Order: sequence, then C-alpha cells, then structure tokens
Amino acid sequence: MKMAWYFVQTLMGCIGSVGFAVLFNIRGRKLLLAAGGGALAWAVYLACTCNGLDIFAGLFFATLAAALASELLARAVKAPVIMLLVPMLIPLIPGGDLYYMMSFLVRGQYEAFGQYAQRVLTEAGAIALGIICVASLMNIIAGLRVRARGGK
Repeated sequence: MKMAWYFVQTLMGCIGSVGFAVLFNIRGRKLLLAAGGGALAWAVYLACTCNGLDIFAGLFFATLAAALASELLARAVKAPVIMLLVPMLIPLIPGGDLYYMMSFLVRGQYEAFGQYAQRVLTEAGAIALGIICVASLMNIIAGLRVRARGGK
C-alpha cells in the first residue's frame, strides 16, 4: 500500500508540473521533460522526508535534482533552462504553508503568522539554495570547458 501512495504522490507532482507547463505555453517534447522533472523533484522530496530528513533537506535535495535535470535537458533540447526549471519546481512550492501564513496575518493572529512566515522563508530558502548551487556548478563547469579549449 505504501508503494501505491508514493506512486500517486509522484503522479500528482507530474500532473502539477504539466498544468503549469501548459499555462506557460510549453509544448511537445519539452512538456514531457518538464512533467518528468516535476515527478523527479517530488519523488526525491518524498524519498528524503520519508527517510528521516527534515523539510529543508528534502526541498534542497529535490531542488538540486530538478535544477540539474533542467540544466542538462535544456542543453539537450536547446531551450532556456528557466523554461524547464519553473514547471519542475511547482510541486515543491510550499503553497499550504503560504496560505496559512497569510490567513493568520489577515486574522490578526501574529504569533501563528510569525511561525508560518519563518517556515515559508526557510522552505523558499532551501529551494533558492538548491538552484544557486546547481547554477554555480554549471557555470564553473562551463568556464573549465572554455579554458580547456584554449579560450580565455
């Protein structure tokens, strides 16, 4: 039964990515790549959090996987990285926590708002850190390739 739950969760991550990819006018092969990347990101997040890692680590490693996949796949299909990365990250966005944070703010429950704000900022920070790490790594690799070819 637990395996079926993982499958359904991963499928929902894939469907969420497809929905936003269509919204962003991504078509054809790139749509399938974005969907697969969204499923990959959510599967990595589930694997991390179900094996004892906290939400920050799960989001960080899932973002690393999605960012690396988008970097490599974008080069393969000659597309901008951001075109694939954004739909791949959609399943990781902490929408529920963001909703509760804003709800507590509007209702004047500032202590609960502060707790959720801290949580949302931590989750967003994990996603940003994962993107930065992969982008920096790819930039370093590109620089090394240019130097190896005798460029400046």
